[in-house]
Amino acid sequence: MVEVQVRDKESFERALRRFKKMWERAGVLREIRTRSFYEKPSDAKREAKKKTVRRVKRQARIDAMRNDPRASRQRRRRRAK
Repeated sequence: MVEVQVRDKESFERALRRFKKMWERAGVLREIRTRSFYEKPSDAKREAKKKTVRRVKRQARIDAMRNDPRASRQRRRRRAK
């Protein structure tokens, strides 16, 4: 549960802004969305695995670009149809 104590001489808008930031960091909205419908455990595992694979591939691309100075200049060529 997210709580915000309003400080002395603090405007309501500032306290509300602090509350919104804490609320986002706590992941309340994300949790509500995931709990809004039932997901089979096997589907959850499958999605988690896909997410992991995407993250690893993305990190590999970023590392390749950082380590290869020519990679940033190289562009993909489109195949003519």
